[in-house]
Amino acid sequence: MPLLPAPADHARSGRRRRRALAGALCLLLAGAGSACRDDDGDFPDDGPRQSAQVTLTQVAAAQSPTAGVTGLGDTVWIAERAGRVRVLTEGGLGEPVLDISPQTTTDGERGLLGITFDPTFSHLYLSYTDLSGDTVIDEIALTDGRPRPETRRTVLTQEQPYANHNGGDLTFGPDGMLYIGLGDGGSGGDPHNFGQDLSTLLGKLLRIDPAAARPYGIPPDNPFVDRPGARGEIWAYGLRNPWRFSFDAETGDLWIADVGQSSREEIDRAPAGTGAGANYGWSRMEGTRVYSGEEPADHVPPVFEYSTGERCSITGGYVYRGEAIPHLRGAYVFSDYCAGDLWALDLADGEVTGVTDLGVNGGAVVGFVQGPDRELYVLDLGGTVYRIDPAG
Repeated sequence: MPLLPAPADHARSGRRRRRALAGALCLLLAGAGSACRDDDGDFPDDGPRQSAQVTLTQVAAAQSPTAGVTGLGDTVWIAERAGRVRVLTEGGLGEPVLDISPQTTTDGERGLLGITFDPTFSHLYLSYTDLSGDTVIDEIALTDGRPRPETRRTVLTQEQPYANHNGGDLTFGPDGMLYIGLGDGGSGGDPHNFGQDLSTLLGKLLRIDPAAARPYGIPPDNPFVDRPGARGEIWAYGLRNPWRFSFDAETGDLWIADVGQSSREEIDRAPAGTGAGANYGWSRMEGTRVYSGEEPADHVPPVFEYSTGERCSITGGYVYRGEAIPHLRGAYVFSDYCAGDLWALDLADGEVTGVTDLGVNGGAVVGFVQGPDRELYVLDLGGTVYRIDPAG
């Protein structure tokens, strides 16, 4: 995830610029061994560009922002890749409220990659890669909404064999449990078959209870708790790099954007109350295509996928539940790191009925933030935090 300059104008979206950007950035999250192809994918934009459905308002400049979360008192906290956490104000980002940069490495796709609060805002949780290149989940207690660094403790550590596909997202679900996304360990093509191997946490979505025990508790209703040889922390598997995932603030549905290998980017969905033990297919499957071997009998196919090319690394967002943009309510908003365009999946009764081009470009989009009013922010790794506002 190298620091790269942001496009000078986030509204520019011509084919030539997007294809050039894709060629330069394809390997960032897609990783080694990926083929950066030249086809146009499956999006319905082969004709003239659609008029803007929304606009992007710059609200802050940041140093490689990677993740964000709503904090106590309707604040928005932004994590910077180097290891600093800042709070958004009307004037931009304030001074760091937390700095773990001395313990964080930023080579490859590493850095401070995820940040979340528990439901009572009594603890802050970080997902980062340490100086050994391994994934670390830390907990820090809060007093009056401020971190107390002296309380910091490590909840979970996972060795990473390569510098890519670390995952890094984490959030508390509607059930109060902490969900953690981990990639397949890196390299290319999942050489160790971690995605389908239930004895490792790599290539998985985890579900733990950090308040139940030290360092953490495993919920007894996790799907593999009683299976010999399987890790009880696993909630779902068959993931390549679940870089960003989220829960719908109204329905509780789980949305996972899984970065593909060489041909397909995919979005997976688990309706509320489902998804325990789901196998999303990697590395047997890449989207709905067989990648190696045969399709698993229990494969859960994506609800949406697209071909790589000018787009090559999906960045998941949120189902929009704000009030400012009525026509966007209930749609799943996402982007692609290599192209930067913002799109929305149109939904009806939980099913995808279409995809809408929102008509704007956020640069090197690595994440979204759902604010306290459920409006959405866009994080451009090049150094900008945008808010999605109504067009016009």
